[in-house]
Formats: sequence, C-alpha cells, structure tokens
Amino acid sequence: MHKKIIALASALSLSVCSLVGCSSTDKEDSKKLDKITIAEVTHSVFYAPQYAAITQGFFEEEGIEVDLIDAQGADKTMTALISGEADIGLMGPEASIYVYKQGSDDYAINFAQLTKRDGSFIVSREKNDNFSYEDMKGKEILGGRAGGVPLMTLEYLLKNEGLEIGKGSDKVNIRTDVQFGVMAGAFAAGEGDYTTAFEPTATQLEKGGSGYVVASVGKDAGEIPFTCYSATKSYMDKNSDLIQRFTNALYKGQQWVQNASDEEIAKSMQPFFEDTSFDDLKIVAHKYKEIDAWSSDPLLKEDSLNRLMDVMIEGGELDEKIPYDSVVTTTYAQKAIENNK
Repeated sequence: MHKKIIALASALSLSVCSLVGCSSTDKEDSKKLDKITIAEVTHSVFYAPQYAAITQGFFEEEGIEVDLIDAQGADKTMTALISGEADIGLMGPEASIYVYKQGSDDYAINFAQLTKRDGSFIVSREKNDNFSYEDMKGKEILGGRAGGVPLMTLEYLLKNEGLEIGKGSDKVNIRTDVQFGVMAGAFAAGEGDYTTAFEPTATQLEKGGSGYVVASVGKDAGEIPFTCYSATKSYMDKNSDLIQRFTNALYKGQQWVQNASDEEIAKSMQPFFEDTSFDDLKIVAHKYKEIDAWSSDPLLKEDSLNRLMDVMIEGGELDEKIPYDSVVTTTYAQKAIENNK
C-alpha cells in the first residue's frame, strides 16, 4: 500500500502533461520539481483538500512533487518525521505536544491545519431518527485506542452532554479493547450497541445494514485542530521557501474544496481511493462538507489548540497546557492567505 500511494502521488504530478501535452521545455521543468515526502497518520478520505491539491495541480504550480507514506499511526508518523524518512507529517498536533513535553531539541512545529473537527460518526445498531445522547445510557460503544484523540474527543463530548462514563445502567461503557482497524468488523459481528466510524466506513456500515449513523462527533464536540502538517525545527530552518510553497498549494486546495461540488470533490479523490465507489465518495464529500470538517485556510489558531489541550487534560493525557507558540508557527499560513487573495 505504501509504495502504491507513493507511485500514484508521483504520477499525478505529471498527469497534466499527459492529458494536454507538454513541450520539451515543459518536460524539462517537470524534472526540476522539488520532492516532498508526507507521512500521513492514515490514508483517509477525511483529507480531501490534500488530494485535491495534488490532482488539481496546485502542488505542481508551486514546483512541488508530493510522495505520500501511509504511516498508520501518529507515533509512526512522528517517528518518520524525526528520523528524516518523511519531510512533513500529517497528524494530530497532540503528537508534537507530547514530543515537546519530552524535552526534545529538534521537535515538530505545526505550520498548517487541514481538518478542524473530529471526522468520526456515531453508528447505532438500531435505527433512531430522534437520537439523543441520553439514549446511550446503559449502552456500550466501541471507542477506539486509549489515549487517542478520537477517543478523548468522544469522552469530552459525552461528558459535555451530561453523561457519565463507566459500567452501569446510568453510564456509557466505552470499550477500548478493540483495535481501530477492526472496530467496524467487530460491530458488524455483534459487538457493542454503538461504534464510532470515520468515512467511508460509516456509510458502508449503513449500506450493509449493520448500523445507522445517528450523530457526528465532530459537529457536536466543536472545533479542534484534528489534523495538521508539521515539520522538525531543523527541516523548517533549512527549507523555509519549500514549506511556504507547500502551504500555498495546500491553501489553494482548501479553497477549491470549499467551492467545489460533491461530485467534483469525489472525482479529485478517486485516484487515491480505487476501492471506494464514486457514489460513496460523493456521500463522504457531502457529509464532511455538511459538518464543516475541513479548514478553509491553513491557519492553526491559539483558541483552537487550547481547546484540544482541554480535551487532552480532560482525557488524562496532559497535565498542563504548553505555550501555543512553542509548537505552532502561523508565518507560512498567513503568507499563503495573503499571497492568494
């Protein structure tokens, strides 16, 4: 899967030439593109603006060829970043907070935000058009990995809805013993009364008759910087212009997605998700636009990061907040916005 994604991203950077034809000069210029390797925390339709920026040629316009690595986890994404296997990491900014707290000298700095809400949905075993969080009392939900932001956001949401977490008829039992990758299968096999699921899994559970989407965690929990791009201090110092051009391209992708139709967004993602039907990609695009999941610009704001740290403190994963500007720079995002007015 890793090599397939990398090969696809690299090939797409040259797709414009293959479609419209390039002169020999164009072909020579295409060879001069600066290559950037991005380690994704997971390969997900949730990151539509990134894929749109690739397929719409925005990275190429900025002189960049993108390679993607599916790191399959925030810890592995950060490892790829720190080791130099990847130039840029796409993950939750909580990972950079953890590294900063450990006292590392060359820690990761977040320079652009991609998604501003949790992308998971609550799927019920029973159809419920009048769902209320009170309905979850005495029930069991598959919540994901202990310590992960999706689980912490779910717990934060349920507590804000006045629910108590634990076992008992008046509490919600959140299970963390089922791995994220097999939660949907476990739920379909009969485990739990509810599960959380990102798209397109939530839609596929509905189509398979295994469950029904009753709520959006992201919509109901509020805005948090769910996924951001980061780079190490040393890489950023040596490649400031490249980071700026990357952010410019991302912003173009974010703006394009804000104005594109569900069909256009689905088409832009399709080369990266060959195993997902076009109809499902359209549904996904509609659902994520409906809950306003994608950031319209790359600016990671202080109040947003503070809310994430509130979630982390409530979840017992952080003892105190760290200074915003210790793990965030807004220089590149602000300049990208100014450059593309």
